Amino acid sequence: MKTVLCAALAAVTLAPMAAAQTGNPPAAPTAPAAPAAPAAAAAKFNLDTPIQDIVADAKAKAVLDADLPGLTTHESYEMFKSMSLKQLSGYAADKLTPEVLAKTEKNLAAIK
Repeated sequence: MKTVLCAALAAVTLAPMAAAQTGNPPAAPTAPAAPAAPAAAAAKFNLDTPIQDIVADAKAKAVLDADLPGLTTHESYEMFKSMSLKQLSGYAADKLTPEVLAKTEKNLAAIK
């Protein structure tokens, strides 16, 4: 164990000397990365938002009621309310078609 520790310590302390002997200049310090530009404001609700979170907002619930009538009053609502519309579409592909989801996503994104 001492041998491994000594070898690692030697490698760390001798590495700068080896670089100096080979004529390679030490690496110049890099400038800190520029701060990222502020991201475009993300939509408040999308297809990945849990349905119960959408229903908790009156405007968002109105979108669901208009675009997906019967979803919030469905007899199994309690079982799927924690799922997102994207997740639920795997179980109800005939009702949650790509066109219906696209329309709902657009209407949810318009909520401010």
